Parts: sequence; structure tokens; C-alpha cells
Amino acid sequence: MCPRAHSAQDPPLLPSQLSLDPSGPEWDCPLGSKDLEEEGPWGGGSGLPPTGCFPGSWRQDVGLDCKGSPEGAEARAWTVYYYSLLQSCLQQAGLPETQDRSQVPRTGCPGAEVTLCVLGSPSTFLPVLLEGGVQSPGECVLKFPPRFYRKAPGRPGEAALLVSKAVSFHPGGLTFLDEFVPPRRATYFLAGLGLGPGRGREAAELARDLTCPTGASAELARLLEDRLLTRQLLAQQGGVAVPATLAFTYKPLGLLRGGDASPGLRLVELSGKEGQETLVKEEVETFLRSEALGDVLQVAVKLSGWRWRGRQAFRLYPREELGAVVDTVLALLEKLEEEESVLVEAVYPPVWLPCSDGPSLGPGLAVRICAVVCRTQGDRPLLSKVACGVGRGDRPVRHHNSLPRTLEAALGAVLALEAGLSAEQRGGRRAHTDFLGVDFALTTAGGALTPVALELNGGLCLEACGALEGLWAAPRLGPAADDAAAAPLVETMLRRSARCLMEGKHLLVVGAGGVSKKFVWEAARDYGLQLHLVESDPNHFASQLVQTFIHFDTTEHQRDEENARLLAELVRARGLKLDGCFSYWDDCLVLTALLCQELGLPCCPPAAMRLAKHKSRTQLHLLCHHGPPWPAPSLHAVPCCPLESEADVERAVHQVPLPGVMKLEFGAGAVGTRLVKDAPQCHEHFSRITRDLQGEADHPGIGLGWGNAMLLMEFVEGTEHDVDLVLFGGRLLAAFVSDNGPTRLPGFTETAACMPTGLAPEQEAQMVQAAFRCCLGCGLLDGVFNVELKLTGAGPRLIEINPRMGGFYLRDWILELYGVDLLLAAAMVACGLRPALPTHPRARGHLVGVMCLVSQHLQALSSTASRETLQALHDRGLLRLNLLEEALVPGEYEEPYCSVACAGPSPAEARLRLLGLCQGLGIDGPNYPVAHFLSHFK
Repeated sequence: MCPRAHSAQDPPLLPSQLSLDPSGPEWDCPLGSKDLEEEGPWGGGSGLPPTGCFPGSWRQDVGLDCKGSPEGAEARAWTVYYYSLLQSCLQQAGLPETQDRSQVPRTGCPGAEVTLCVLGSPSTFLPVLLEGGVQSPGECVLKFPPRFYRKAPGRPGEAALLVSKAVSFHPGGLTFLDEFVPPRRATYFLAGLGLGPGRGREAAELARDLTCPTGASAELARLLEDRLLTRQLLAQQGGVAVPATLAFTYKPLGLLRGGDASPGLRLVELSGKEGQETLVKEEVETFLRSEALGDVLQVAVKLSGWRWRGRQAFRLYPREELGAVVDTVLALLEKLEEEESVLVEAVYPPVWLPCSDGPSLGPGLAVRICAVVCRTQGDRPLLSKVACGVGRGDRPVRHHNSLPRTLEAALGAVLALEAGLSAEQRGGRRAHTDFLGVDFALTTAGGALTPVALELNGGLCLEACGALEGLWAAPRLGPAADDAAAAPLVETMLRRSARCLMEGKHLLVVGAGGVSKKFVWEAARDYGLQLHLVESDPNHFASQLVQTFIHFDTTEHQRDEENARLLAELVRARGLKLDGCFSYWDDCLVLTALLCQELGLPCCPPAAMRLAKHKSRTQLHLLCHHGPPWPAPSLHAVPCCPLESEADVERAVHQVPLPGVMKLEFGAGAVGTRLVKDAPQCHEHFSRITRDLQGEADHPGIGLGWGNAMLLMEFVEGTEHDVDLVLFGGRLLAAFVSDNGPTRLPGFTETAACMPTGLAPEQEAQMVQAAFRCCLGCGLLDGVFNVELKLTGAGPRLIEINPRMGGFYLRDWILELYGVDLLLAAAMVACGLRPALPTHPRARGHLVGVMCLVSQHLQALSSTASRETLQALHDRGLLRLNLLEEALVPGEYEEPYCSVACAGPSPAEARLRLLGLCQGLGIDGPNYPVAHFLSHFK
């Protein structure tokens, strides 16, 4: 049935309270109890759970006991209850039941991999657990009773959380009941603390002061589940509409400020709970007559505070019944304890949905919005999912599918609040709120639909979104996984777990790099990494930013094997206890692999590094790699010929189809790369490079320490792309594809780029697989690699493999768009740890950028687009600046000076912003047509 449309003469019905609280003329539960601390499972005194409430069939003879953690009859009954609830949820999602393999304990090094631990109701956290099982590189586990956890001494004032038994979640929706010997150390802990303080007492104690990150704490829940405080936060900081509310507070939280918090939200601080009749009557009378209530016909009177969350105690009154409202407020004041309040709030009429089938005599339909907002990279809020509920207007409602623009502001206001709290107030220095549920009522005001924020909650909205997703069988097993409500939360869990695993690790970095790598030292400090540096320049700025500085000449690559042995001796002599060793600097990659071999640290084999570093050897090796499996890397390799003498050039022009590309065998940044159309151009370019670029001093940092040998390779037509890969044990963990604009022929210096790629999904998959197979073909099984390819009419073709993380802007862009830090991933692989990365990272927008060259932009870079101007625009969020060189020094063989980029919700909008900015700064010009460079991204 559809609700009938209202005419102007129809008297509006008095609607129910649009919240999770059921309406009715009587109290839903007694208000005199002081024993709410004993409510809920595992809280003591909760009684036995209901029985026989889960339809379905599954094994009952499973090992739910835990050695060393005896349970009483009541606690065991709750364990069985929640295990049955999990099986029921899995069954309804079309997933197999949990397999009991606890009789054969799982062994392994505790704390050597990601372990995401969730303690709470399966019906609430099943979306998180399933998503975590797909994405987690280690384990995502569900614990029913807190007794299956224990705390162990950790850092001063903190404790490590160990899990001895759990249900572990794996890809494909598979679940196993596992026992861990020794206990597994949690790298992230998320507890469902319940609707009241008693329900999660033991969980709250477990979450306090842990060495691992926690996604919730009792201290934060006490704040965020206080209606009065959260409404003030939403109204003042988030700009979110909240119900018109009159609050009488008794000894309020220090975070609450007396007086008018915002229009329609009035706080009255009481000096006592008795003798307040006159004040209460005056305030209530003023509120009921105020314009803030608008056309509201009813008000609700209820208690607010941690003790009353989930107690569903309130009464509804017509707006004109002043005496009844005052009497109820006075009665409730006697129930108050410190930091609690009595609320008188507006009850908004529900939205009337149009009906095309004619008038209906039934009640109207009310709408409720439920949204999940997650903390993402950089402590920014992200709207993850919106669900809805549509119900009878005379009964409680649930959720509705609508998208208010200010939903992210809800978590934004919470993040701002948490930033000002001490570690003690948060329940530990690692405690944060990683997700929120936001409940809205959809009402009408002034003829327009208006969402009104009712409250924040922990798991209710997440559970509702999971139920919505569950309407399609096991959605996380297909493409719908990318849109799962829990996906951003799991990404945050993985990111914080990775930081937990890496904090305090000692890594040796070989080669500091230039100004473009300054982010390394800032990130290391943020992650708590202990870096030790080997660098040729004794005055390098990074020498003051590391734990240990080893001055060593790494530029003589003919002596790499000898130097690796010498460096290993220096490391041992200094007593360095290293967890890993890595490099992101081209010149030092082979030396690093040799050094890792000497020290017994994880790394790719030196032979694989040599092969990838030597560009012509890479192509020739892959051309011979015909498989199996298929498609083989030979399909992506390009014919080429190494050049060390004029005779080699003469031979090459007869072997390699022209036009071709000539470049340095060990070069970087496209320096010395040129399109050659015939034999004379090949000889001319070879002679020029041989004369101008003979050694490291001629152009530092581009690989001339390896020599100035060249190669000639076939020129292939197509669009150019970068694929940045993370591999571990020969498995592809993540891939990020970006598009490059046309190069300025006859040189190949990069001009423009766009991320994420604009390729069709099938083409993107082809590029990723081509890059992956080429790396495997060269023996690159572990690390972060940058692969340059062209997409031709015949498929992807390899330009070159850079056996280190992508340079220029790539690390910064991937971190901004996907929340994945390639530097941290490389450090984890160097320590022999599988990087904690989301399986299907979702881009948070689009970035389009252009390169600035000193030869083309010297005047602009010295005036309108000076470094100071660009940095100021970056700081204001108007562009993204990546400085690649320190000085404005023009030269024939140049690298880009900087990259400037603009963000947008679509490639078109980002492109337009960037074009306008380049025109205003003087970067665009006749000799550097930015519009042309960006035309590839349409």
C-alpha cells in the first residue's frame, strides 16, 4: 500500500519518533535501575541467551573450549549462542559453515604477520570479517568470548594482545575454527562495545592501552554515544542539521559548553537535581514556543548518557502539553548522575512518499537514512555506504537510501574532537574511532527534503549495510566487493596493522637519493622506523636524520661485489641488528641485493636485479621466454640491440626495424633517450652521447657510474603507461596503473600523467598482467617495482623495468588516491613481511599533472610559478607539488624540475582545473602546449 498524498486541508498525522527507539505512551523499560553495568553478554548477571532461535543446520560438536581459559556454564552458553549466530549468518549469505580444525593447532611466529582481530556479534561485524578475509594478507579473526584473548607485557604502559583461539576468515568466504600455538599477536583490534557499559566490559578492558592499533575504546564510545555531545559536535563543527533539542545537564562533560550550542540546540546546566521547578518550566515553555521547532507537533522527553544508550526510554507529548512535559523532565532529573542529561527534542513528521495507485487509507511511510563513514588515509572521513529503511509512519523506522552532502562531516567532527583528547581520554595512545554509523531522519522543512541527524552509533548502521549487501548471495566473492560498506574500514585496519608491525624495525637504506626522495625521512619518522644509511655524499642532508650514517662510495659499480663484502663488515662492526635492507635509488639496486645476500636478509637475487637493471638484457631475455604458462613474457618484449661501439651501431640498424629508440643501458629519467629515424641519426646520436655523457660527473644520478653504453630498440606506437607493482613470494599483491601524455619528440621526457588510468578494465588488466609476467620472467619475485609499457594495437609492449618503487610523483599520488604507501610496502618486503594491502583498493578521486622543465619554464619558474608560489598553492590544497630538482639549472640533457597536478572527482574536472592553473601561472605556452599534453586523457 502507498500513503495517500496530503492536501492542504488534511490534518497531518502525529508520527512516531524517528529513531531506533520504539514509540508508545508508556515507558519501554524501567528507569530506576542503577545496575546497568551488569547488562549484556560477558558482563555478569546477564542470564542465559535465548535458545532455538537460529534456523538452519550445522555441526554442534565443535571445539569451543580454550585451554587455560575455563568458562562457566553461562559464559559457554553465550559462546555457543554467538557461534550459532555466525553459522546462521554464513548460511544466509550462501557461504559454507565453519570448519573445525582446532584439534591441530596453528603454529608460527606470533606477530610476524597481520592479524586483524574483531570481538563482537557476528551479525554486526560479518561484513568486516568477510571483507577482511578477502583482503588481509595474514588473518582476520573473530573472537566470541574475551577469555580467548590475553594481554602480555609490551611497551611501558601498554600491553600486547594475544589471541589463542578464533574463527579465521579467508578468501572465498571460507571460515575455520583455529587454535594458535603459540598465541597470535594482534596487529589491530576492533571491539563491539555494545549499547551500554555492561555489554562490553571485558572487551573494553581488553581494548585499553594496547601496543596494537584499536578501532574503538570504551572511553571514546562514552563520548560518541552521548546524544547531547555528538549533536553539539555535528551542529557546531560538521554543519549537520540535528533535531531541535533542549537539554538539562547535571555536572556535564568538560567537552560540553553551557548556553546555546547552536540554533535549535539549547544546553541548560543545572546546579542540582532538586528545586529546579521554576527554571525547568521557563526553559521548557520557551522551547515549546520557539521558532526552532517549526511545524513540529510532538516532542519527545528522554534520558541521555552512556548509562542510557540502548535503554529505549522516552515519552511523546503533543507540543501544547506544557505541564506534562515539565512534570516528566522533573521526574527524570531525579534519575540523573554526573555527565547525564534530560532531553526535550523535536519529533519530525516523516516524508510522505508519492503514490501512483490512487489514494490510500493506510498510514504514511516514514524514511530513515543509515550511513557508514570510515576513517581513511591522512585521518580523512569517507562516506562508505548508505542504506535505507522505509516503514509505517505510525511505527519505528530504520533506514533510507539518500545521500546528504554533509555525512562525511559527522566523522570529521569526531576526528576534530579526538585530535584534542589525551591518550588517557582516548583509552590509549593507539585508540581511534575508525568508523561511525550516522542515523538520519528524512523529513520536510519549507517544502524541501531535509536530513536530520539523530545520533551516531557503532555497529548498527554497519550491520544494516551488511544486511543490504547480503540480499545478493556472498557479494564479496564478485565485483560487488569493491562497494562493500566494510571495505574502507578494512583498508584502514590493514594500514594501521602495517604500521604496528613495522614500528621500531631497523632498516639499512643504501643510497639517499636527491630532493625528490625527501619524503622517505619524513615517512620513516611517522612510521617509527629506525633507519641506517649508506651514502656516498658525506654532507648529504639525510645524514642527520638517521640512526646511523655510513659514508661509503657506492658509485664504482664494477666493484659492487667487493663493496658488498666491505659494507657487510662495516655493518657487523657497528653491531647493527637489521630487520631488512633496501634501496629506492637506481644506482644502488644491485649493490643492495649483493649486500642483502652477504647479511642473510630478504631480497631479490642479485642476478635478477642485474638483469632488470640492464635494459637490453631485459628485453633479450624476455624475448626468449616463451612459456609456459601463457601468455608468455616474450609477447611483450621488444626487439633491441646493445651498443658499445660504432660497429655495434652499424650492425644494429640492420637488425632493429627503424624508426627506433636509442637510450642509455643504465639510464634514468629518459636522459639521452631519442627517436632515430635512419642510420645517420643513429650514428650521430651515439657519437653525441659518447662525447657528452662519459661518467657520473657529467650528469650525476642517471646511472653513468655503470658506464655510458647504449641500446637501440624498435619504436612502438601506442599510449604510454606506468604500472607500479607490489610482489611478495611471486604473488601479485597490488597494482596501480597510470597514463602518460605524449612525449616531446624526438626526446622522450615525460610531459603529463593521469591516475587512475582511463583504460577500459580489460585493457588495464592486460597491462597489469604484462608487467607482472615480465617481472616474474626476470626473477623479480619480492619487492615494489615500476614497469613502463606501451599499449599498442597488438597489446602491451615493455619499455623497461625499474626494479624499485616508481619515481617522480608516483608514490605520492598512489598514497593520496589509494591510501597505499609504496615506501612502507617496500620496507615490509625488505623485512620479509607480506605487505598489508587491500586486494581491491579504490581510488578516492583523480589526479592529472604536468611536468615543468627548466628549458621551457625558466621565466615562469623564476616569477609567476616560483617554488614559493607553487608551495603556497600546494599548502592551500589548490595543486599538488612534487619537487624533483633543487636548482633551476638549464642543460641539454635535462630532467623535469617539478610536477604540478590538480585533483578532481573526474578526469575531466581535474584536467580543466590543471589547464586553467597552468595558463594562469605561465606554464602553458606555444612551445609547451599543456592542452595537447592533456588531450590523451579525454
